[in-house]
Amino acid sequence: MRRYDILTLFPEAVDALLNISVIGRARRRGHITVVGHQIRDYTQNKQKQVDDSPFGGGLGMVMQADPLYNAWRAAVEADGRPARTLFLSPAGKPFNQAEARRLAGYRRLILVCGRYEGVDERFVQECVDEEISVGDYVLTGGEIAAAAVVDAVARLIPGVLADDVAFENESHWNGLLEHPQYTRPAVWRNRPVPPVLLSGNHGEIEAWRHRQSWQRTQDRRPDLLADKQPPDDGV
Repeated sequence: MRRYDILTLFPEAVDALLNISVIGRARRRGHITVVGHQIRDYTQNKQKQVDDSPFGGGLGMVMQADPLYNAWRAAVEADGRPARTLFLSPAGKPFNQAEARRLAGYRRLILVCGRYEGVDERFVQECVDEEISVGDYVLTGGEIAAAAVVDAVARLIPGVLADDVAFENESHWNGLLEHPQYTRPAVWRNRPVPPVLLSGNHGEIEAWRHRQSWQRTQDRRPDLLADKQPPDDGV
């Protein structure tokens, strides 16, 4: 069983995002465990203060190292297995499907959600194994990013999806975007389903899907095709 501990000021937000649909079912069935840790519970003052003004001046507040460290220690000690600690940060390594596959190999992850103007760098240096970014933009906090990482990683764990190979045909698994999908009715607003999908010829259907994946990637994300060869029968 995989375990994901999330250090946050808003554990209810993370729990809401990760307690529905596929991931929620996986939690209830015991394939994964997700535990939110309220950082304010680990402060040493009555005000439950977790932030202070930055040394050197500047706008905003910075999360203090000590409450974060105390929450992190509690998460580490909650399970005897080694854990890898991730800090969700716009300065981190870009997160993609390859990274999700790599992180799926860890049985325990601790994810740290920042707020305000950031966190005390000394906590990062002391406790964080790697920084992860979900995109070149800034969120008001790391909760959405942490939920995205857990969702992308957990769905790769055996038993989480109904079919353990279901994700192998999805976008980015093999470096291509996923082919177009269709369902009933066969004609909608004068737009018919491509005839090959109604042919019953599985070989032709798979070839068509691969060509469509290639074409879609070429049109929308040509950067993904740098080291790939086009389909044998062209596009």
